[in-house]
Amino acid sequence: MSRVRSSLIGSSVPKLDAAKRVIGDARYMDDLTLPRMLHGKILRADRPSARILGIDTSRAEVMEGVRAVITAADIPNHSFGHGRDNTPLKGEVVRCIRDEIAAVAADTPEQAEAACRRIEVKYGDLPPILTTDAARASGARAIHGDHPENVALTYHYDHGEVEQGRRASAHVVESTFHLRYVTHCCLGVSGVVASFDGEGKLTIWSQTQVPFLYRRDLAAIVGLDPRDIRVIQPFIGGAFGSKLDIYPFEPICVHLAQVTRRPVKILFSREEEFVASPTRQPAEIRCSMGCDADGNLTFREADLVLDNGGYTSWGATTPFVMMQTFSSLYRVPHVRFDAEVVYTNNPYAGSFRGYGNLQASFTVESLIDELADRVGMDPLELRLQNAQEQGEVTGQGMVISSCGFRECLEGSTTAARWKEKREEYRQQTGRVRRGIGMASMLHVGGGAKIYRSDGCGSILKLDDFGAVTLITGASEIGQGSETALAMITAEELGVKLEVVRVVNDDSEIRPWDVGVHASRTTFIAGNSARLAARAAREKLLKAAARLVERPEQELTIEDGEVLEQATGKHVMSVPKVIRSLHFQDKSELVVTNAYYEPPSVAQDEKFKGNVSATYAWATQVAEVEVDMDTGIIRVLKISAAHDVGRVINRLGCEGQVEGGIAMGMGYTLSEELLVQEGRVRNPCFRDYKIMTAPDMPEIELILVESLDEEGPFGAKGLGEAPAICTAPAIVNAVKSATGRRFTGLPITPERGAREFMKDAQ
Repeated sequence: MSRVRSSLIGSSVPKLDAAKRVIGDARYMDDLTLPRMLHGKILRADRPSARILGIDTSRAEVMEGVRAVITAADIPNHSFGHGRDNTPLKGEVVRCIRDEIAAVAADTPEQAEAACRRIEVKYGDLPPILTTDAARASGARAIHGDHPENVALTYHYDHGEVEQGRRASAHVVESTFHLRYVTHCCLGVSGVVASFDGEGKLTIWSQTQVPFLYRRDLAAIVGLDPRDIRVIQPFIGGAFGSKLDIYPFEPICVHLAQVTRRPVKILFSREEEFVASPTRQPAEIRCSMGCDADGNLTFREADLVLDNGGYTSWGATTPFVMMQTFSSLYRVPHVRFDAEVVYTNNPYAGSFRGYGNLQASFTVESLIDELADRVGMDPLELRLQNAQEQGEVTGQGMVISSCGFRECLEGSTTAARWKEKREEYRQQTGRVRRGIGMASMLHVGGGAKIYRSDGCGSILKLDDFGAVTLITGASEIGQGSETALAMITAEELGVKLEVVRVVNDDSEIRPWDVGVHASRTTFIAGNSARLAARAAREKLLKAAARLVERPEQELTIEDGEVLEQATGKHVMSVPKVIRSLHFQDKSELVVTNAYYEPPSVAQDEKFKGNVSATYAWATQVAEVEVDMDTGIIRVLKISAAHDVGRVINRLGCEGQVEGGIAMGMGYTLSEELLVQEGRVRNPCFRDYKIMTAPDMPEIELILVESLDEEGPFGAKGLGEAPAICTAPAIVNAVKSATGRRFTGLPITPERGAREFMKDAQ
């Protein structure tokens, strides 16, 4: 009988950096101080649209403590961004309320802020363009001269013949959905520190999610060689996609450091964070969908208009992900997707957890429920009938290598007592009513091939005493990647978790990685770490076998000890093997490896191809209570089933799902960045309502393990998925309780009460 080895994989492990964060040892951007460091502040436009006629900085320059004042005229103001339409400082035209007009470096933040108030800017007002309809109207002023129609980007995707699908439909539903601005609300505000050494080389402390791409892009903006830029990531107090792009305040900080020849720090205030950090994309989505008399989906057609704001950041590219949900969530033989990204004088959007999929899934899953009503089917049965299975290839060319979709549908509804609750809540009257609703989602689970190359490097170092250091290209942004990578390394190498340390914060030391996005870290960086650990393990076993004169296949490594494979009998310690390599063979104790080019492809010009190495699936069921008089919606329970491939850290999975649900609930019920006349009207937590602990419902988590063949130990990404289908699940539950279908978010008590009152009348 073979011996059974216990596994670290699937256990619950607190984050390795948790103690540092709790006791205050973690140094966030707010904590960073360098000798002789100055503080930078930015003067922003006080209107959304204008010509800049003149800037007078003379009064600011002579103030006490002021070391530099710069405008666009003082720096090489290179354009940058996804659309190459932004610049660090603006010298001619204001295109949104965030626009950076001038910047000050001073001895204290207070002095820098006071100096900004002394800068005089003369404007010539231009009528702001504040809606996408106004921007696309005939004769509308071009916000950017190279886009005369104010359309920054367009997307078109199709497969099959939509009209053929319409003709084959027994039932068709159609609606228009309106999704508003929300913002990230990271607990740590945006900031950066820039410092030049005596040789003119730059060290920059940045919260970026893409340190190596950031170094390349920043070099082009500020006129440096990328080799002369070192990027260090301090502890990051939340990112959720907001740190994926590069923003004007970062090169501004570098320019201030160049001018003053001293380190400079720029740190946003909380109000500035609300006004000047990226948002989720506001969108108007018109969608129609059909099925035959038996409930088989026949077609899906979508037209989207996204408000791009004044500049093109990563938010403009979210239709790339949105179309995957429209094309491939359930089997749909005929699909057409068109999107326009339109310039306005509003704030611009960036990357945000789920990357457009919250908007897309809200649309699709709302209409799936409407179709079920038309056909007279249980929404669960309609979904099961059209759900994909392992081995299928969608119309867009997405290869379903592992798939727990059906298990997610069945697991979540079983946990929620779906059939009993639906029957219980079927006929309700009175002021307080309850309902139950469900929604599913599909998202990339192993990265997305959006760059020419995808991959992550790992360096594994073992010292003479058995300590293991994993130097990884992957970034820790609070999601727990350090812990997952340490667990993968320890499991593959055969050592205890406590001997593994992860180093991941310095571009001078760590190997290359494309960055934290597209739920890729567990899959890509995890595979990279596992390959390095496997190579080290093989090297150790070979050396141990030579020392004890036994075949390698008879030995194994567990908990830092070399054992007999068959009996578990102790042979020698791993540190002893390492010392034998070091002192006798003069052998290297460092192993390098990388995981590059997973089984995914860059989609062709028609957006077809297998963009991710694997895909995540999920279903959430929400049970709600609605007060018809006050409009208050209380979420009682969410049963969440998520296909994670294989659980690496159970505690980490639980945290990701709970946090994602909190974010999805805020998107549904309370969060809205009020942008009126181009200005942010609620730039504080008093007026911008996020979910807090008392708002949270009971959460029952079902982790589905579909065991992806390419994933490390079968795992795939989970980071974005939990936020994606919460909104449609809640809205479908509200429809179940009240009969009212909401097509816009958030459903605040005021909006809810107005709609319920209409029904009463």
